[in-house]
Amino acid sequence: MTIDMSMPGSSGLLNAVGKRNMNFFSNHYVLALTGAAGIGGFLFGYDTGVISGALLYIRDEFPAIRDNYFLQETIVSMALVGAMLGAAGGGWINDAYGRKKSTLLADLMFALGSIVMCAAGGPYILILGRLLVGLGVGVASVTAPVYIAEAAPSEIRGGLVSTNVLMITGGQFFSYLINLSFTEVPGTWRWMLGVAAVPAIVQFVLMLFLPESPRWLYWKDEKAQAIAVLEKIYDSDRLEEEVELLASSSMHEFQSDNTSYLDVFKSKELRLAFFTGAGLQAFQQFTGINTVMYYSPTIVQMAGFTSNKLALLLSLIVAAMNAAGTIVGIYLIDRCGRRRLALTSLSGVVISLVILAMAFILQSSSSLCMAAANGTCQGALGWFAVAGLALYIAFFSPGMGPVPWAVNSEIYPEAYRGMCGGMSATVNWISNLIVAQTFLSIVGLVGTGVTFLIIAGIAVLAFIFVALYVPETKGLSFEQVEQLWKEKAWGSRGNCQSLLGAAP
Repeated sequence: MTIDMSMPGSSGLLNAVGKRNMNFFSNHYVLALTGAAGIGGFLFGYDTGVISGALLYIRDEFPAIRDNYFLQETIVSMALVGAMLGAAGGGWINDAYGRKKSTLLADLMFALGSIVMCAAGGPYILILGRLLVGLGVGVASVTAPVYIAEAAPSEIRGGLVSTNVLMITGGQFFSYLINLSFTEVPGTWRWMLGVAAVPAIVQFVLMLFLPESPRWLYWKDEKAQAIAVLEKIYDSDRLEEEVELLASSSMHEFQSDNTSYLDVFKSKELRLAFFTGAGLQAFQQFTGINTVMYYSPTIVQMAGFTSNKLALLLSLIVAAMNAAGTIVGIYLIDRCGRRRLALTSLSGVVISLVILAMAFILQSSSSLCMAAANGTCQGALGWFAVAGLALYIAFFSPGMGPVPWAVNSEIYPEAYRGMCGGMSATVNWISNLIVAQTFLSIVGLVGTGVTFLIIAGIAVLAFIFVALYVPETKGLSFEQVEQLWKEKAWGSRGNCQSLLGAAP
């Protein structure tokens, strides 16, 4: 990408690129900010994972739930409804009140929802608690990536934002451990759901002592506070360059506080950025991560293991693989780049989904295994399916797990970062709900093997989408990314649009 030297602050922009050499562990202050913000991701993961085990015991305690599938589905899906609402409103809250206050609000909803669920005396109070927790999940899913990205040096921004995804997968793994730990404790499901209040309270206390995002402060004309935060992140030479970048942006981007959702669709460069970010979020869900995770117990049964305990153990192993893959993604995302990592990830996802599909198709064809009365063929196909599952997680988790969140944290202008991030996260949650509500129905219509082939086809479309529309943002400053979209929207006129500060 070329930078017009006539742009205000462009010389500093180029100098900043030349001097970027910070590594992932070189600044403990940035790591502390990332870790504290990442607790929101941990709660996100814990809430999505814990309900599967808790529901078994909720059904035992409340006969009305045990005999009513609609109530069971509502208890599970109400958190998704809350997350959609939280993500949609969370973007506006982020831009209006800041990343710090948004995190504190999410923690309050997490803690309140966990306490309500823990004390619930009936299904409808439980549903209310799930809604409150879902609202917290939605706000956190928008806020944490943006807060981390805006405090992160550009050369390690992808890895730091991906740390939030590691916290999500770590939260899922921890939820399975909690489910196993409380199986013999009185009030089992109440402990499972109520324990989420603890990390929410911990994050709330930590955030009271942490600063607001420096970029948000600068946008709100709190320049002295913004620079005070930046001083803890950069040395004196780099600090001057980063402040110059902010000053350059503030000449046109930060002038107006009157932003609206309609602006996203009126501006050509914003439309392109949102189309890319929302597309990535949708494809993250439609390429089957939740369906593959959901179907893991059935795959274990295909392999010949019928024990519930072994099924729970496999869930732990799958969750551990997911977290381990995310660590690989943290290492690669700022080295290989977002685009290449996503393309490689999707290539492996397609192959592994085809393996899964073939295992189910062959397993359902009884004539192929008719001669194997001892079940050897059936067991071999089961292990074939398990291999496909392991391969899927190995490819998905380093790439399509963290890349959509990292890209969405950095492709929008400051004035719209929370708003567009919230809209994009809402697309993720809507896609999640669509997949959750239609997967079993599609399986019933066409069979499991064909269903996985359909998902593999969607993964091929996702590969084409990334190849055509997702630019590489590795190592770019926010200002360079904004210029990139202007050039995509207007070609050589993009520089003129920047100089004039003109709205398209």
